[in-house]
Amino acid sequence: MQNWQKQLAMRITLSRILAVPFVLVLMMQEDSTSRLLAALLFMLASISDYFDGYFARKYNAVSNMGKFMDPIADKILVTSILVALIPSHRIDPWMVIIILARDTLIGGLRSVAAADQVIIAAKPAGKWKTAMQMIAIPAMILGTDYGGLPILKTGLIVLWISVVLSVTSGLQYVWGYWKARPPRALDPSRS
Repeated sequence: MQNWQKQLAMRITLSRILAVPFVLVLMMQEDSTSRLLAALLFMLASISDYFDGYFARKYNAVSNMGKFMDPIADKILVTSILVALIPSHRIDPWMVIIILARDTLIGGLRSVAAADQVIIAAKPAGKWKTAMQMIAIPAMILGTDYGGLPILKTGLIVLWISVVLSVTSGLQYVWGYWKARPPRALDPSRS
C-alpha cells in the first residue's frame, strides 16, 4: 500500500476542519452568491465524512487517531457554523446550547466508557440527528427562500428535529453506558 493511501482518510477528515474558516467567511458576506457557496462548501465538507471512513476501511488505514479525529472534525464543522448563525437571528441560541451540551456530555462519557472498557454502539437517533443537521444547516446558511420554496422555515423545522434527536440520542448513549458499565464504575469506595 502506498503512503498516500494510508493518509487519505486522515487528510479528508482534516479537510473538514480546514473548510470551516472558508464557510464562515463566505456566509458572513451580504450577497446571496457567497452564502450559496458557503452552503455548498458546508455540504461538500459534510459528505466528506462518509468518504474518510470509506477510504480508511478500503485501504486498511483505520487508526485510533482517525477514530478520535473524525467526530472532532464533525463537531468543529457543525458547532462553528451554528454559533456563527446566532447573530443573524436565523436560529434560536437554545438550539445551539442544547446541541453543544449534548456533545460535551457524550464526549466526556465516551472518555469514561473507554477507561471502563465499555463499548456503546451508535444508535439510529444519533445518525438521524447528524443527517438532519447536514440538511438544516445549509438552509440556515442561505437564510432566505428561493424560487418560492420555504428554505429558511424548512431548515428551522429540520434543525429543531435534530435538536430533539440530539437529546434522544444523548439519553440513549447515557442509558447504554449505564447498562454496560462495570459495577465498580459508580462505587466511589472502590476507586
